[in-house]
Amino acid sequence: MAEIMTFPEAPVREGSALPVTIDDDASPVVRLIGRTLRDSSRIGHAQEVLDRSAGTVVVRSHDTPQTATISFDSKAITVSGGAVIDPGAVVVVDLLARFAAVGEPSGDVVLAAGILRALAPPLPHWRAAAQNFWSVTRKIPGIPDVLIVDADGPGGPERHRFGDGPTEYLIAGPSDVLAGVLSGADDFAASLAAGLRVKGTLSQLSVMTAASWRVRFDV
Repeated sequence: MAEIMTFPEAPVREGSALPVTIDDDASPVVRLIGRTLRDSSRIGHAQEVLDRSAGTVVVRSHDTPQTATISFDSKAITVSGGAVIDPGAVVVVDLLARFAAVGEPSGDVVLAAGILRALAPPLPHWRAAAQNFWSVTRKIPGIPDVLIVDADGPGGPERHRFGDGPTEYLIAGPSDVLAGVLSGADDFAASLAAGLRVKGTLSQLSVMTAASWRVRFDV
């Protein structure tokens, strides 16, 4: 039988140690890049590129028109929609595969490699991701009172429960799939095809999809 454990609420995201700013009315790709760079900065991942004092990188989706520009200066990192003229580097990525590169980058290959590394921070443990997911999304109208997460890990099944009340929603799957979707690194719908399983009503599914967007796009 799966182990049932209840954890205290996780703290809300602390934010980035290095300022990462985005457009006021940012597009999804800008929000996704901004959130990912903040995650990397917060844990000190790829700090050698995040601490750059100058440079621009254009990030293009490989299968949609979505494009964004990452600009470095001595005070902050800025992510904006569209492409600047004559950037330092251009990378083409798969937005549904954690910014995996598609093809060879152009321009400054060292800068491009650094950005691709910064856009691929290591995933947190699925339990930490679940705690943060619950903390960030629990105030969304219609969210179930209880989130149950079942992980299929190498040590066997493990269950964790967040919240208290009559309505429940279950998310289950391999531990790496759970870590990806609950941290926002992976798209909720795409994760369903990768082994994520859910149990709840259709209205709960809609709310949980919105919750995943809040975590993924930091909205």
